[in-house]
Amino acid sequence: MSSTADEHWMRHALELAGHAQAAGEVPVGAVLVRGDAIVADGWNCPIAESDPTAHAEILTLRAAGAALGNYRLPDTTLYVTMEPCPMCAGALVHARVSRLVFGAPDLRAGAAGSVFELVRANELNHRLDVTGGVLESECRERLQAFFRARR
Repeated sequence: MSSTADEHWMRHALELAGHAQAAGEVPVGAVLVRGDAIVADGWNCPIAESDPTAHAEILTLRAAGAALGNYRLPDTTLYVTMEPCPMCAGALVHARVSRLVFGAPDLRAGAAGSVFELVRANELNHRLDVTGGVLESECRERLQAFFRARR
């Protein structure tokens, strides 16, 4: 179940995904929020950056850490248009992000419940609250349209 606030922030993440898409990157956008304010946001750009770690989530966490002067990001929520991969999920755990809200599940490499369960693993010292499927159809359609156009 999503809230109006979740949908608001996911729409922002979808706008950011548009920046990635315009640059020929997989259209994923992310925004980190504390309270009702944006801490940082970003979009996928591993091709432009020649950096396999330049996923929307990682770039957003890096910008948030710089903005707040801390690598720990408690009391924050990350909104991302696609379920995080294992790399990004691990970074969210290490950053101590409190909550993850994602749009489309990633049925091939999702690490917030679809394939792996990293963000809520009992073996780790931090777990995130997770809400999936917020504006799922819009997020999924953006991804599918991108890949259809590339074929």
